[in-house]
Amino acid sequence: MTAGRPRRGVGGHAYALLGAVGILLVVGLVMVYSASAVADYVRYEDSAYHIKRQALYVLAGLAALVVASRWDFRERRGGHGATLRRIVAWSVWGVALAGLAAVEVAGVGKYGATRSIDLGPVFVQPSEFAKLGCIMVAAVLLVDWREQTITGKQFLLRLAAVLVPVIVFIMAQPDMGTTMSIVIVMVVMLWLGGVKGRWFTAIGAVGVPLAALMVWRAGYRVERISAFLDPWADPTDSGYQIIQSLYAFGSGGLTGVGLGLSRQKFFYLPAAHNDFILAIIGEEAGLVGTLLVVAAFGVVAYAGMRIAVGCRDPFGRLLAGGLTGMIIIQALMNMAAVTHLMPITGIPLPFVSAGGSSMVLTLASVGLIIAVSRYSDGSARIALVRQTKTRGSERARTDERRRDGGTHLPGARGRGQASRRRA
Repeated sequence: MTAGRPRRGVGGHAYALLGAVGILLVVGLVMVYSASAVADYVRYEDSAYHIKRQALYVLAGLAALVVASRWDFRERRGGHGATLRRIVAWSVWGVALAGLAAVEVAGVGKYGATRSIDLGPVFVQPSEFAKLGCIMVAAVLLVDWREQTITGKQFLLRLAAVLVPVIVFIMAQPDMGTTMSIVIVMVVMLWLGGVKGRWFTAIGAVGVPLAALMVWRAGYRVERISAFLDPWADPTDSGYQIIQSLYAFGSGGLTGVGLGLSRQKFFYLPAAHNDFILAIIGEEAGLVGTLLVVAAFGVVAYAGMRIAVGCRDPFGRLLAGGLTGMIIIQALMNMAAVTHLMPITGIPLPFVSAGGSSMVLTLASVGLIIAVSRYSDGSARIALVRQTKTRGSERARTDERRRDGGTHLPGARGRGQASRRRA
């Protein structure tokens, strides 16, 4: 394969993505300070304890965004680009898996779960980076399958080899919320990659009973389900957090009680600066402020998927689609949990909630989406080396296309199809 010169800049959708992310980062910094200042003054005698750490995490994440946005992922003649992206994808996954294993040995516990590694000045949560590793490797495997480098059976076995150890380690922490987000993102990627409907039927037939079994075997998960169904049955324990969250939204009304004037942050609402920061936004900025956050994520979803659709490289298309799906799925899970639309999962709100690993990983993911925009425009076209056709091979390719169909992203190649583009 050959590739043209990369773009010197990014397109309009990339600027829209960056603008929406910028708004969410500013909202996050303001609200993390508002939600944590009182508790920080009592606990640490420093009302700026969390905001100073969050500002450093944002700076580190922005640095990761800039670096990631410069990655030229495209495949070139001789397959050099494809080899590099395989190395990068498997390396990210491997390092994340090693981190998950390290959590089992030297992890730091908090709120009944052991998810982080203490590295001195910072705590690292490997499960966050495992999301990126799984998405990148899944994109590599999907491209290999669509180009008939591997068979459908080989694809499934390799994808299972990627996901099973990650899920086992994360569930051992335990962290069912992150497990759910990874599984949902993988389903989205399979759909984007053109996998047939019968595969999803099989996934559902296995996944739903398995998820129900994992909930039934853990008492605290059963309590969360019960609290979701009727939080008022135990308002001082299992239903306490969601009730306080609903109080916050109810107090905010249309325009809120005013910035910094939340009452729920005075030790009423647990994790006010983290998982439940949207409730504080709803209380202080009201429905208007909450809808602003929702609209910003809507722009992220639209811009990210438009970048994915516009990419001519199959790997870049799947990477951008998968990463956009990851961000939006996490946002939806967080919003649904704090508004009592689903059980509490412990998933932070991307770009807004306090947290280091989540912030750096999410901003690095935005950088990779920008890289797809930078290197996938018409000025960076990709051409395949022409292959010799025979009657038998052409008939086989036709049968394969009829059987497997095409990808669900517009402009993508169907399995076994070669793109005819100018260099």
